[in-house]
Amino acid sequence: MTTTHPDPSPARVIGVLDDGAASLTATALAHLRQARVVIGGHRTLALFDDDIAPQAQRLDLTGRLSQVPEWIRAARADRLPVVVLATGDPLCHGIAAYLASHLCIEAIEVLPNLSTVQLACARLGLAWQEMKILSVHAADAGEWTPGAAPGHGLYGLAQALRAHDRLAVLTSPDNTPDRIARLLLAEGLGDAFQMAVAERLCSADEQVHGTLMPADAAQRSFADPNVVLLWRLQPRPQPVLFGLPDAAYQQRQPDKGLITKQEVRAVSLARLQLKAHSRVWDIGAGSGSVGLEAARLCPQGHVWAIEKNEADVAIAAANRAAFGVANHTLVHGRAPEGLDAWPDPDAVFIGGSGGELAGLITLCLQRLRPGGRLVMNFVTIENLATATASLTQAGATWGATWDVLQLQAARSKPILAMHRLAAENPVWIVCAEKAVTDV
Repeated sequence: MTTTHPDPSPARVIGVLDDGAASLTATALAHLRQARVVIGGHRTLALFDDDIAPQAQRLDLTGRLSQVPEWIRAARADRLPVVVLATGDPLCHGIAAYLASHLCIEAIEVLPNLSTVQLACARLGLAWQEMKILSVHAADAGEWTPGAAPGHGLYGLAQALRAHDRLAVLTSPDNTPDRIARLLLAEGLGDAFQMAVAERLCSADEQVHGTLMPADAAQRSFADPNVVLLWRLQPRPQPVLFGLPDAAYQQRQPDKGLITKQEVRAVSLARLQLKAHSRVWDIGAGSGSVGLEAARLCPQGHVWAIEKNEADVAIAAANRAAFGVANHTLVHGRAPEGLDAWPDPDAVFIGGSGGELAGLITLCLQRLRPGGRLVMNFVTIENLATATASLTQAGATWGATWDVLQLQAARSKPILAMHRLAAENPVWIVCAEKAVTDV
């Protein structure tokens, strides 16, 4: 067991609330008054103006978070008592974890306060031990659009809404309660959740809006700072993860539906060897069935799908909305155009190549992360020959190993009072695995 020897003069990271000095313990207030360097946001520094020593240096961290560790190092080197003011509990989506990762853990001492989540729940009498707590303090990426990529500041919230029944959201001046409400509406969850917004907790103009529906909240503005609480009014769906019947998907009509059939889809997904965090490419998405089921199998991952046919893009988008999948980006285009903007994948599925098969195989093997899988479906001998020739040539470059599986399913159909088997078209499933260490 390792014993930690406390630093005699650590930087004190003090949690504060909007009622100022009244929110602090005697010990925390004494540290603040004795500090010779006080670091905090502009609003927080102003809140404690009367409690900071006149000779103390005040450093505003607004927009300068990356400089705070160096400020602390400089103060400690000069043996100056230093205090960092943070809102609520500095270890709940606060600055303390950031400082601990940039300074040795002994260099800071955290004096927590009540978190704003605790306060908001207390105002409404809501138990919070099972709440998913999120922060949307991120660079402003604008309004949420279904299919947005993981870089969007509201992406984590969009995913959490599918996985949790109660959520507490620490907002920002950009990602506001009304924007969160519009996200719910865009994801088809406007009737599934109720909202509460707690404004300016512990201040003279505190206000709590306790029973809001997203459609109403989307049209309102709220005082900053605030906390959003969300809880389900409808049971959370427990969908089948993969292997759905073909009829569950919208397909091109009256033409034959452009869809990877259930049996082939199940085997193809198995060969992709997906993990919870996998990043997946779906090239030639068609009705979207493979990519959408992959998204369900990778709840902490993401699927990027591309389809050249505009009508099929609309169908795939409708299927995405119907299936309530938020970790799926759909692009109208012809691969390989646009693939350079996608992150390197853990798995790639090619259901259609638009005549670019050989080049796509080369590109996918180049971009696949070590140990990644490329799975392709073919119904023509010519495409199978192109794929095997390309893989043979690429094997020496990327150490890829590959195999071919022919799958032919037959489904029972009624005939008079009996049943017969009607064969589906045979499909070749070609799977390549990129070597863990590139050659």
